[in-house]
Amino acid sequence: MLKNQRIELVDALRGFAIMAIILLHNMEHFEFYYTPTHFPNWLQTLDKNVMATAYYLFGGKAYAIFALIFGFSFYIQNDNQTKKGNDFRLRFFWRMMLLLVFGFINTAFYQGDILTMYAILGLVLIPVRNLSNKVVFIIALFLMLQPLEWFKFFYILSNPDYIPASNLSESYYKAIAEYMNNGNFFDYIKGNLTLGKTASLLWSWENGRFFQAPALFMLGMLAGRKQLFAKIDKNIFFWKIALRVAIFIFIPLFTIVTFLPDYFSNKFQLARLLVIFNSWANFTLMVVWVAAFVLLFYSEKAHNLLSKLIPFGKMSLTNYIIQSILGSTLYYKYGFGLYQYTGATVCLFIGIILFLLNLAFCKWWLKTHSQGPLESIWHKLTWIKI
Repeated sequence: MLKNQRIELVDALRGFAIMAIILLHNMEHFEFYYTPTHFPNWLQTLDKNVMATAYYLFGGKAYAIFALIFGFSFYIQNDNQTKKGNDFRLRFFWRMMLLLVFGFINTAFYQGDILTMYAILGLVLIPVRNLSNKVVFIIALFLMLQPLEWFKFFYILSNPDYIPASNLSESYYKAIAEYMNNGNFFDYIKGNLTLGKTASLLWSWENGRFFQAPALFMLGMLAGRKQLFAKIDKNIFFWKIALRVAIFIFIPLFTIVTFLPDYFSNKFQLARLLVIFNSWANFTLMVVWVAAFVLLFYSEKAHNLLSKLIPFGKMSLTNYIIQSILGSTLYYKYGFGLYQYTGATVCLFIGIILFLLNLAFCKWWLKTHSQGPLESIWHKLTWIKI
């Protein structure tokens, strides 16, 4: 199963996650939110349905898969160095600082970058790397429960007159709209690196991702320890059970999220509960995606198709940043300004075309290179001798 210290399944799964992220980013014009009103009614209706379906399937789930694999990759690297008698802690810290730089480069083009958050929160893996599986799982479970949101909910519940301040990210997004609508290329870069980056991190904090992401990192690390992505009978059985359990749990969670607004008139209480239950619903549907992908990847009928995503997954860093540069050029005002003329349906097809072009580039590049261009730079700088 191992090939160049990678598990092909994980590369394919990573490729699937990046593909879904690219499609979503295109459909939202890379966070240049604009809904054309001059379209015929049938197209506006179609766009709404396409967008709703895409977010239902991938919104918050693709990012979660990416986070899970991030933790798995840490396990592979840390385990390899441990077997060689090396301490990976400082090297991983340095690796995350490099990822932070890549994140800021990506942010210059796309304010919704997640690399910077991963670089910061990924450091949590250093202190837990040698803890027992049980302890790591308990910590991950505690974070996944969203304890801060529960504290806020019960505080508001016990203090009916208390009115929380508005989310800080909202004020930043108002300022962001100014340069998005009226700025030039350099205004975009400056705004994204300051206002945009701040707003993105605040939004992640306000929506529970500062708790969910580290939990997913740890679960990915545990998946590596348990070798859950290896093709053995007990793992196939595990993923079949995981698929059924996740579907069983997702249905009531989705029902709760749908009907919560009907039972809570206090919008502040409702907001906290929606963060909690949405994060749980996203996690369970993410498990459905991962379990289904694993089972299909190891099946004879779907393996050849899904394995085509391996090159795309191997070059995930390169693809993630390339799609930000291409997408911002296509949709933003300093580029082609397509945000004015495209709805979700057209953008979905644009996203598919960009994905296929990127996939072709990956296949061509990997014929003569073992890593993508940015992956190679990241690897060489990670292991630079100091």
